[in-house]
Amino acid sequence: MRGYLDALEARHGLDHLTHLARRCVVISLSLLFALMVLRGFLLQGETFSWRPTLTFVLPLLLFLPTVIAKRARGHAWLAFVSLLYFAQGVMVATLPEQTLRGIFEALVSLALFVGCMGYARFRSRQLRQ
Repeated sequence: MRGYLDALEARHGLDHLTHLARRCVVISLSLLFALMVLRGFLLQGETFSWRPTLTFVLPLLLFLPTVIAKRARGHAWLAFVSLLYFAQGVMVATLPEQTLRGIFEALVSLALFVGCMGYARFRSRQLRQ
């Protein structure tokens, strides 16, 4: 895997790969944020409360300054948090009426994981040069 990533860096350059990973992070984080807001609203019955929505959204909001500041270490931590959303998406996919939403949530969180890990690797190597 390391050889493949080194060949990819040599072929495309660190700047391009960092930009692609950053774009993947921003898009997937936005989609996951929207999915969690939707999930918070769908869990509520006739009464409205912000608690279910904040429960799902707050971990993502805590990493927003890291994503805005483009810190590589924070992206690595966000990648680990995204695995929790992946597990949640897989569990939701097993429910009969929510299969598609669960699969989409798992795929978006997996894209966030890959983007964050790629950005953390490429950005840290870019800063070392």
